[in-house]
Amino acid sequence: MKRGSWNLTPLQIITHIGAWIPLAVGLWDLWQGNLGPDIIREATLRTGKTALILLLLSLACTPVNTLFKFRTVLKLRRPLGLYSFMYASIHFAIFIGVDYFFDFRLIQDALLEKRYAIVGLITGTILLLLGITSTKGWQRRLKKNWKRLHRLVYLAGILAVVHYIWLVKQGVSDPWLYAGIVALLLILRMKPVKKWAISVLQPRIPKRA
Repeated sequence: MKRGSWNLTPLQIITHIGAWIPLAVGLWDLWQGNLGPDIIREATLRTGKTALILLLLSLACTPVNTLFKFRTVLKLRRPLGLYSFMYASIHFAIFIGVDYFFDFRLIQDALLEKRYAIVGLITGTILLLLGITSTKGWQRRLKKNWKRLHRLVYLAGILAVVHYIWLVKQGVSDPWLYAGIVALLLILRMKPVKKWAISVLQPRIPKRA
């Protein structure tokens, strides 16, 4: 192991601690009986929402660096993505293990009948694939194809928002807020928009000594 390989910046430490807080709060609320009358639905929504937020934060790292020259955030992309996958896995485990008691006939029916379920499964599969191939070893093996593969994270973001919109009841505004964030992140990837944003924002950034 290389010396200093475990050195973390303050921002990385905050990120790791912050990523575990929703799980700790959720377990505490479960212990205290604070998840409301429909515990399964509340736990499902909480874990899914946390997975989505962490995924969007991961997607935001590159534009933040591009627009504000804040390279430190690039070190957060992988852990944020992996934490997103962790919460998505818990979300899925609640669905198949708690809600459907591993009754795969009922799970199959749910996937066929409930559109949010199949979209969620596709999103989770993408996150699983990206999580497995997130290591430097896979980066060396896939070479240029690694970047192409990991662009699927944007598709995962879109599908996660669609899953959330279809899962919650009508009249809830939260999913549309996340949809707007995904749209903004995708727009910022467009070269004309990115070039314009850089020309506007970067001259305002104080030069470091």
